[in-house]
Amino acid sequence: MADLDQTDWALVRSFLAVAELGSLSAAARQLGVSQPTLGRQIRQIETDLGAGLFTRQPRGFDLTEAGQSILPAAKRMQEAMNDIALTVAGHDTTTTGTVRITASEVVALHYMPGIMANIRAALPGVCIDLVASDRSDNLLFREADIAVRMYRPEQLEIVTRKLGEIRLGVCAARSYLDRCGRPQTAQEMMDHALVGYDQSELILRGMRAMGWPATRDWFATRSDDQNVYWELIRAGCGVGFGQQRMIAVDPEVELLDIGVEIPPLPVWLAAPQAVRHTPRIAAVWDQLSEGLAPFIS
Repeated sequence: MADLDQTDWALVRSFLAVAELGSLSAAARQLGVSQPTLGRQIRQIETDLGAGLFTRQPRGFDLTEAGQSILPAAKRMQEAMNDIALTVAGHDTTTTGTVRITASEVVALHYMPGIMANIRAALPGVCIDLVASDRSDNLLFREADIAVRMYRPEQLEIVTRKLGEIRLGVCAARSYLDRCGRPQTAQEMMDHALVGYDQSELILRGMRAMGWPATRDWFATRSDDQNVYWELIRAGCGVGFGQQRMIAVDPEVELLDIGVEIPPLPVWLAAPQAVRHTPRIAAVWDQLSEGLAPFIS
């Protein structure tokens, strides 16, 4: 019989991480534990439940039938534990401690360092974890306390505030334009080397929405990492797209006026409703709003 009394939440959390990511190493990084420790936890929960939950494959870990059967209940347990954590956090009245912020890789690299320095100066009792990620961290699972999003989260339990918009433009390195010429129209741009994404279809969808039948092979150079993408443009690989604020302050890059209007990116702050108005998070929220203001319109 399964020894459920000996199975604690930490083991269930480890099970969920391996089930989601499919490997011990990735799950260990996410949980902040060593791979041997995580391996012991997986063996322990299997012992407690009296069932094998994973099959070990060369490419990673697959759920067994038993593992699949307990996955929904484990997820409900995860939701309940996070509800408890959010409820308790909502009663936190301290002004010191840690606030975890997530932002896109571009915003985190180019905008956030100065903002973080200002937050530290204004709120010396607050420590900041800055997560540079383009994936959608789950605020309700406390993967972040505050998120800087380029879209509005739709969950009812999330509080949002639109700060403004980031204008986008067509651009290229001055070195490339001096070598290959400056396009004056959208049609002339098509005759140039273009820099695009690899697997992501964001640029393709945007170009198609503007009436261009773009395909992946239109791009001579490709990368899905947005910071690498920007550096490819700066290095002179071709014509691409960027945030006008970044273009304006970079002497290596030139904004091209070719009669193309690119829809701007909205900028939202988001936080779980349960903790939004706790003193520490409210103070960082206000600092973020003020710090991001110069970069948006």
